[in-house]
Amino acid sequence: MRVFRGRAPSIERDREASRTLLSIAADGEPAVRVWTPHRQVAFGRRDTRLEGYHRAREAARERGFPPIERDVGGRAVAYDGETTLAFARAEPIADLRTGSTERYERATTALEGALRSLGLEPIRGEPEEAFCPGTHSLSVTDATADGGRRRKVVGLAQRVRQDAALVAGIVLVANREAVTGVLEGVYDSLAVPLDAATVGTVADAGGPSEPAAVRSTIENALIGDATDVSAERIDGE
Repeated sequence: MRVFRGRAPSIERDREASRTLLSIAADGEPAVRVWTPHRQVAFGRRDTRLEGYHRAREAARERGFPPIERDVGGRAVAYDGETTLAFARAEPIADLRTGSTERYERATTALEGALRSLGLEPIRGEPEEAFCPGTHSLSVTDATADGGRRRKVVGLAQRVRQDAALVAGIVLVANREAVTGVLEGVYDSLAVPLDAATVGTVADAGGPSEPAAVRSTIENALIGDATDVSAERIDGE
């Protein structure tokens, strides 16, 4: 298994670095990457078909979040450039028609274990009107909210092609205010329901606020029991 660490010096070059995971997997070797993407709002393909899409892109820019379109996932997600993590695990496949459920299950189980080791109690699923709503999400109870509020901290998506599959997602570690601030403007422009109170972070749920600790824990969980592991640095910041 090959593991990639760090990020490239620009958004586009960083996206290219992530695309290499599928190419590596297509050649027969699984690959894992967990990193802190540049500050951005990543829109899903469904967003681009909405009437308010161009307004949403402008709303992101106005708040200092460059807008991009991503290959994996549904609705818009925001990365603050400092504490929001992305993760990806690519693996070779023989038949694109099978294995999707099993790949989701393996990744979700790995993320659950990582969050538990960080002191959290993850819950499968998400509250209503969460950001980037989807079937495969993890929520936690926010220790800072009155009475405890269920909030989404992890979203997962999957991309499958003829010879490889990629399960990827987002983990919100800290800095909730910056993320909710831009998401509210973006989702309002898209006319997509969003309850900002459903946005959570690992830190607010009682876990660490330092992304390096969370990154390392998630990376180890996604590597799992692989024994032949080689790590590489991505040149950049």
